Amino acid sequence: MLLLHYVQDYQTILNLTEKKQMNDKRIFIDTNILVYLVKDNTGKAEILAKKIVDKTNNFISTQVVNEFCNVAIKKLDFSFADILFSIDKFIENFIIPEVKVSTIKYAIKIKEKYAYSYYDSVIIASALQSNCSIIYTEDMQHNQTIENKLKIINPFKN
Repeated sequence: MLLLHYVQDYQTILNLTEKKQMNDKRIFIDTNILVYLVKDNTGKAEILAKKIVDKTNNFISTQVVNEFCNVAIKKLDFSFADILFSIDKFIENFIIPEVKVSTIKYAIKIKEKYAYSYYDSVIIASALQSNCSIIYTEDMQHNQTIENKLKIINPFKN
């Protein structure tokens, strides 16, 4: 059963509420990385677990949650119960700032300056507004620093 498999993955990979430690780095997690944490058949979740487990300053945004729901419906074949369960786990394990009009306006400036897609620019703006120093993603330029504050990291690259 998908939900049972998912629950076991979450308990072993994202057991953040029981193992929290203080960490001064704020890490923003993009949708593609979140998908690996939830449902992974490639072994990437284990790599991620070593990088983000036990850190208390992990962020996703409401946009990331929306994008995850879309992927869960269209590509992961999650039931609605699985999706709601996922959202509850996100609430437990991540800080989730809302995307506001100020975020959207900032995203336009990011898009103009760095030429990322609009939606990637919203992710970047959300991370910057959350004072994150790292964003984990596979979709952007690895090791690029945005606004001298946010470093883009593909966690699967050496």
